[in-house]
Amino acid sequence: MSTVSDHNDPARNGTVQPDATAQDIYDAGMVVRREVLGDAHVDRANAGMDSFTEDYQDMITRIAWGGIWTRPGLSRQMRSAVTLTALVAHGHWEELAMHIRAALNNGLSRDEIKEILLQTAIYCSVPSANSAFKTAQKVFAEIDAASPPNEPN
Repeated sequence: MSTVSDHNDPARNGTVQPDATAQDIYDAGMVVRREVLGDAHVDRANAGMDSFTEDYQDMITRIAWGGIWTRPGLSRQMRSAVTLTALVAHGHWEELAMHIRAALNNGLSRDEIKEILLQTAIYCSVPSANSAFKTAQKVFAEIDAASPPNEPN
């Protein structure tokens, strides 16, 4: 049962506290965004920002990253699993590729990502899972190609 005091509970609300400023929420969101997506991705997004997209970038940093991803109720791995599923369900393949990388950054293994995609075949559709598996294969191939070869011991 919820009580009035729950509204002020940091364990419930993460960064979004009644006394948090917009800057507090933005700053916390940017920290999480960089940790999850990587500095290079966030730097590219910020470099591509102009007067048309500035408000959008601010909004996703504050609301998605500062408002949701900072909440303590789910692990980052769980948040990644939910995000991957939602992206598959809606066919957002470029975002899926980005969030597959993020899921790896958040500690999910390739096998766990495979299991998530298998689950989406049942609940999102086999055609969607086909596209998701192709997207994941491409992401993994790009990561493998960019990784230095293992040196013999």
